[in-house]
Amino acid sequence: MEIMICDPVSPKGIALFQQRSEFKVTVLKQRLSEAELLPLVANVEALVVRSETKITRAVMEAAPKLRVVGRAGVGVDNVDVEAATQRGIVVMNTPSGNTISTAELTFSMLMSLARKIPQAHASMKAGEWNRKAFQGVELYNKTLGILGMGRIGTEVARRAIVFGMRVLAYDPYLSLSRANALQVELVELDEVFARCDFITVHMPMSDETRGMINTAAFAKMKTGVRVLNCARGGIINEDDLCTAIQSGKVAGAALDVYEVEPPAKDFPLRALPQVIMTPHLGASTEEAQENVGIEVAEAITDYLLNGVVRNAVNLPNLDAKTYGLVKPYLALGERLGRLVAQLAPKRNDRLVVTYGGKATEVPADPITRSILRGFLESAGGKEVNQVNVRSMASDLGLRVEEIKSNEETDFNEWLHLAVYSGDQRISAGGTLYGSKKQPRIVRVNSHPVEIVPEGILCFLTNKDRPGIVGYLGTLIGRHQVNIANMSLSRDSAGGRALTVLSLDSVPTAELMAEIRKDPDISDLRIVKL
Repeated sequence: MEIMICDPVSPKGIALFQQRSEFKVTVLKQRLSEAELLPLVANVEALVVRSETKITRAVMEAAPKLRVVGRAGVGVDNVDVEAATQRGIVVMNTPSGNTISTAELTFSMLMSLARKIPQAHASMKAGEWNRKAFQGVELYNKTLGILGMGRIGTEVARRAIVFGMRVLAYDPYLSLSRANALQVELVELDEVFARCDFITVHMPMSDETRGMINTAAFAKMKTGVRVLNCARGGIINEDDLCTAIQSGKVAGAALDVYEVEPPAKDFPLRALPQVIMTPHLGASTEEAQENVGIEVAEAITDYLLNGVVRNAVNLPNLDAKTYGLVKPYLALGERLGRLVAQLAPKRNDRLVVTYGGKATEVPADPITRSILRGFLESAGGKEVNQVNVRSMASDLGLRVEEIKSNEETDFNEWLHLAVYSGDQRISAGGTLYGSKKQPRIVRVNSHPVEIVPEGILCFLTNKDRPGIVGYLGTLIGRHQVNIANMSLSRDSAGGRALTVLSLDSVPTAELMAEIRKDPDISDLRIVKL
């Protein structure tokens, strides 16, 4: 079996491959473009990459024997995961190998920002002795704001507390009990901006976080604040950061990641002496590279030789036979989780998954993981997968419970998900329909419904009055939005009803505002599945 290592991986990882007689190992000496890679992969069964080489759909099509892509690191932005899934190719990552190295880099950057160490070093190397120019600030008694309290954010917090810093944390998915255990103060985003002397980003890249640190955010911060980003390029708007530094609002910044990597030679932030820059070194320690190299080699070897799947971002850890049995439930579970996540508050305490009917006879763990993957998708972005969802839920203080029920219902097999946030409970249930086992949502907050869980869904609660269905249809149609399907469920005649509309396009803000004007309509939500 041919294995191609496309990017630099630790020698110990390569050695693990080479010591197996079943493998023919090719180690590329330099990064290749897509066009250069295509003629080399015809017989390759496994590709190993870091962040440099892009494994595109075209590369996969040129590699008909390809079975697995291993990423020596966390993010898989350089791998077309959707194309891999369609072609039955497993994509693996190494989710824990660089946690400490990235946290330590962040804290090193924090200290460098406070004491202007790189600038003072450059001055000394240039033959100068200018002590007054490099007066810094102490970390002791300063307030650090951490945006995102995953593995890395948590490690940064621990180090900051040891240095005598107050730590404020913003993470809309972190429970209060978990924050208390970490000895951090859980606050809203604007409070982080208003109170913190240093702000560091440790959130995944998503539609919600892209450009979240921008001109409006800087305006809410203290004058003289210092910001850091060792997470993902693009979370901080670089043009807005440049302006904020030039105006004196921001005293300094430390960046390890960028919107475009490598940044251009005329990148404006290069010219600002207040900015410390490193070339994406988060995972660049001997220990981290050794860890991820060994981890990815062991995972790929286990898969190729034994069929065991671990650290996969697009496949649960199952053998082929078991996977065939649970596959329909995985699709239902992920959509159920994604649905409830968009109806529930962001911060939750407990998640309960109930299995009923034939669903009690299949392995629960991979299905629960799929539910968690859908539910935590907005919290963890592309880094969420079946492998890390349980630890991610634990990191957020979200308790996960599984129940197998013998309750008799109208369905042969069903899943139910309930999420608790204080006294609030949001729930939904689903089943599999027909010989093709198509997922259906059949209950939302105790209301019986029938929903195909895909596309754009509009949820609203309305008074059960004559003509309201026609009113909604006319209003929505007037805004050129087509209704594909509708499900209605009322508690009593003339009472309250849950209406779910399947739409062909996302309603405009104007349409949403017009619907909300009706005094008989409340709880209007748009859910994207």
